Amino acid sequence: MAGHSKWAQIKRKKAKTDDARGKVFTKMAREIMVAVREGRSSDLNGNFRLRQAVTRAKASGLPSDNIERAIQKGMGALTGDKFESIQYEGYGPGGVAVMIDALTDNRNRTAGDIRSYFNKCNGNLGETGSVNWMFSKKGLLRINEVEDPDNLMMEALEAGAEDLREDGETQEVLTTPEDFETVVTALQDKYQLESSEVSYLPINTVNVSDTDVAKKLLKLLDLLEEHDDVQAVYANFEMDDAVLAALEA
Repeated sequence: MAGHSKWAQIKRKKAKTDDARGKVFTKMAREIMVAVREGRSSDLNGNFRLRQAVTRAKASGLPSDNIERAIQKGMGALTGDKFESIQYEGYGPGGVAVMIDALTDNRNRTAGDIRSYFNKCNGNLGETGSVNWMFSKKGLLRINEVEDPDNLMMEALEAGAEDLREDGETQEVLTTPEDFETVVTALQDKYQLESSEVSYLPINTVNVSDTDVAKKLLKLLDLLEEHDDVQAVYANFEMDDAVLAALEA
């Protein structure tokens, strides 16, 4: 889930169950298939989206055989479902804006599931355009263990990045979607990228200070992230450490 770094960091520290790992593998395989089909190429060098998808898949532990099978399905060499990209928007508890990127082979099923999650958690699934104006589409590179942040900033800006910011011990490089590939290519051989993706970053955030609201909000985000068709979830909230601590207790 993108949108709140502290909660994302906590979730990354949690041990992954076999079921959770299986869901991650399913999402990664779908992304590879769509990257091949939309890019009309299985060439990692010539298909940047595919190269990024394969890099993320390998980092998540997806076996090489699964990666190759997904590439073959994308090329039509093997029978496979045809997935389409779709985006959902809505409001979660506390008026938090939520955006969902999904890959689905059945729009009605996916929309019904997502609507039920919002209703269950006191939220509302909205119309297209209802909340996306609250987010800015940006390329986002996260880099750990940077010895010289000033040098990183100089190299990133020279490559076409818009800005550099700190998130704890991590340096975040921001780009336009158009310059994302160029910046990744310029930095990936010089730095160890924790992640690199085109993401939706909140322009403004909503502070969630009520524990009950926070619990329902995070339940909604968990339900969305666990759905097989959902690739990414974005939300525009901040949460006090005291609230997070109460939820973890």
